[in-house]
Amino acid sequence: MRTFGLPLLIVIMGILYITVIPDDPLAVKLLFKVIPMALMIVYAFSRIPHDGKRFHWATIIGLFFCMVGDATLEWFVIGLSAFLIGHLCYMTGFFQQWRFSAVRFAAIIPIALYAAYMGTQLVQALNDQDKSNLVIPVIAYITVIAVMTWSAIMTGRRWAIIGSLLFLASDSILSWNMFIEELSYSGALIMTTYYAAQICIAHNVGHRPAAD
Repeated sequence: MRTFGLPLLIVIMGILYITVIPDDPLAVKLLFKVIPMALMIVYAFSRIPHDGKRFHWATIIGLFFCMVGDATLEWFVIGLSAFLIGHLCYMTGFFQQWRFSAVRFAAIIPIALYAAYMGTQLVQALNDQDKSNLVIPVIAYITVIAVMTWSAIMTGRRWAIIGSLLFLASDSILSWNMFIEELSYSGALIMTTYYAAQICIAHNVGHRPAAD
């Protein structure tokens, strides 16, 4: 139960939020949205080894700021700023776990190309919608999450890599749906990939990397 109880509860609460909780009242929706993240913070904390390093705490602080972002994303710039800080914390932790590999290092190329494509599409859409005030925050966020994803890949840690890629996918769906074109089942897709990303990153705390 100690091994599976908390992750199972996280999954149940995530499914409950995605499938049952209505949009109104907003306070109830936000409460149930952050409950899985609060549980993930507890889960990550429980996985810190006795000789815990600074990068473990960086991940937990990142989870906390992402939870703040969940609660404030209705106020877009505030929520975006909280998530940006969360990604900077993740990045800090991942870079402290750097394990060089030429193959992993080369991942910066497709990640940069993808970030450039998404950035171009979003900037064009924002300008077309007279939301040019969001261009700089959005570009900053795309840059940070791209570097965060690459830093996770450079750790060589399976759960960090899966989590960062799922986070990139979740934010891509969210931003495309919000600014470019509405997507079918976007809400479920965004939150499913988001919660999966965060639980992978939380599970990475205390997880031993595989040998190269």
